[in-house]
Amino acid sequence: MPEIRIIHKTAYAYQSQVSLGPHRMMLRPRETRELKLLSFDLHISPEAEVTWAHDVAGNSIATAYFQAMSDHLEIESTMSLALSSPQWPVFAIAPSAQNYPFRYSDADWTDLGALALPQYADSAGRLRAWVERFVMRYPTDTLSLLKDVSNGVSEQIAYQSREDMGTQGPLETLDRGWGSCRDFAVLFAEAVRTLGFGARIVSGYMFDPMQTLVGSAGQGSTHAWVEVFVPGAGWISFDPTNRAVGAANLIPVAVARHISQVAPVTGSFLNLQGHLARMDVSITVEAISA
Repeated sequence: MPEIRIIHKTAYAYQSQVSLGPHRMMLRPRETRELKLLSFDLHISPEAEVTWAHDVAGNSIATAYFQAMSDHLEIESTMSLALSSPQWPVFAIAPSAQNYPFRYSDADWTDLGALALPQYADSAGRLRAWVERFVMRYPTDTLSLLKDVSNGVSEQIAYQSREDMGTQGPLETLDRGWGSCRDFAVLFAEAVRTLGFGARIVSGYMFDPMQTLVGSAGQGSTHAWVEVFVPGAGWISFDPTNRAVGAANLIPVAVARHISQVAPVTGSFLNLQGHLARMDVSITVEAISA
């Protein structure tokens, strides 16, 4: 069970004094049976009043309120955690869901709601045509199908890191033939939703001590993947960027219906004469014990 320390720094520098609006932060990892949060500290400059709440998905949300004007904003979260996710997980899928297609129970379908519905327009059915090529026969093994779709994303889409804001839509990613981890996640989530699965986008960190995983950057990086709800097994993690199944090496911070809902830091500032001059982000993910 490795213990891991993560330091996530976000620094903004402005050309003049600005009035900082409230800033919403999603930085505290989600504790699960396989992830135990040992400590979490949040430091903000200039001084701010911080409130905590949970959103509709159960994510921890910190909101910072500022009184004084400032020419900078620095947010640093430091956390330690223990991971116990197996490298080769076994999923206890309910007999009724072991083969696709299957039907969610009325209660599960109601609770999944929009998570089981595509979030991007596809009037011509192009995404459906693409994903249905992975259904070899009816019925077919559910877990094998999900693995095939996940692997198909990375086989047909070239990985390319992007520092710019925003995410490509699934059809845009198919047309371009390249994308970042968040583009891979959106394409996979939309594809399996088109098949009728409930899926949610996950944002967090990737622990890659050997620096062999796609999307890993030096000492650490943020990462995006998908969880699919399968009766009996529950939420199963799929990382299409690395063709991986299960939560090993993944540290979830936020889950949501849409990728735009899991940004680590969002906020605003006001000054008619000043504007954002620079933003720097640095992340360190390191083992502190084996």
